[in-house]
Amino acid sequence: MDNQVLEHAKNHFAQVVSDQLSRVERMKQAEEPLDFTSIQPIIIGFCWGDGIGPIISQETQRVLEYLLEKEIAGGKMKFKTIEGLTIENRVKHLKAIPDDVLAELKTCHVILKAPTTTPEKGGPYPNIESANVAMRRELDLFANVRPVKVPKEGIDWIFFRENTEGAYILGSRGIQVTEDLAIDFTATTKQGSERIIRMAFDYAAKNNINRLTVVTKANVVKTTDGLFLETAERISKEYPQVKWDGWYIDIMTAKLVDPKRRTQFRVLVLPNLYGDILTDEAAEFQGGVGTAGSANIGRRYSMFEAIHGSAPRMIDEGRGQYADPCSLIRAASMMLRHIGFADKADRLEMALDICSQYEKKWVITGRDNGATGRQFCDYLLETMKDPDLEKRWKSFTG
Repeated sequence: MDNQVLEHAKNHFAQVVSDQLSRVERMKQAEEPLDFTSIQPIIIGFCWGDGIGPIISQETQRVLEYLLEKEIAGGKMKFKTIEGLTIENRVKHLKAIPDDVLAELKTCHVILKAPTTTPEKGGPYPNIESANVAMRRELDLFANVRPVKVPKEGIDWIFFRENTEGAYILGSRGIQVTEDLAIDFTATTKQGSERIIRMAFDYAAKNNINRLTVVTKANVVKTTDGLFLETAERISKEYPQVKWDGWYIDIMTAKLVDPKRRTQFRVLVLPNLYGDILTDEAAEFQGGVGTAGSANIGRRYSMFEAIHGSAPRMIDEGRGQYADPCSLIRAASMMLRHIGFADKADRLEMALDICSQYEKKWVITGRDNGATGRQFCDYLLETMKDPDLEKRWKSFTG
């Protein structure tokens, strides 16, 4: 064995471990969460992203401007467009998030983010890190929260995905040891596991939900997934009113499509990679990843986003106007609820359900045989203005 190669690998791993130990110390110094009732104006950073991002962002902003018209006019709410998160600017600086853009993001209280392009090895762009992963790390957005609700099928799930650990936190820190051997890393900490698992148990307890499912592969990935599962067992003792169980990720993906079993799941908490996979599968029941929003919650910052990609093929083929804005609009609804406007979030979600799941006067297919995003958004705005919206919604949901 080449001693120089081995020494290089040892040094690389030592640096990875050192950086993760430093991260543990930062987690121990947690900030107090923001109190949005004492902030004026609340600054919403709007990242329009790449590909179809600007198209669906424009429609989402129309919805928010309608819902927040009085707050914007009264100086209680302010939009701030952040333009520097495009793939072109990130490539120019060879950074997932250029320094000046990160500084600008930190001036916002919450961030609404359209899809950004993530380069891959062998693609047309330098293989820089995902902007999503970098933002979650830099702003310590540790909880990825994704609800999926299909009332007519009895589906009412909410996923709490750990957002700053696992394979994703070290996805750009692997090492090509030799031309024959490549090694990537994963990391799990007690502090990181505790805060996401506690958030899930808190949500279940406060919403009187007596079912929480912890998803791992602890029978094989014994050390990191084992720590996550052990942490859940310890924290569960603080919530005797919440019944919990553990499932392995492989069988969990199967049971989500099992009509006899899937309606029994309610709150699910899981490590980063498993959460990414399972929530995309879950979104298909609601109409696909184009319909599902996502919250990334930290102590100081929060970011809300569409869960799908930037769809460059749609732009290349001239189909951008047919992109579905529902995922980003649902993310905007989650943002409204987070900053204290639950009534406006309720109204938006009822209108989205009516337009996308029940009445379906305009159906988006992604092609010219369906509606454009603008046509759907016009329909959504018209529905929200209906004084009998709640009655209309209940006629479908019972």
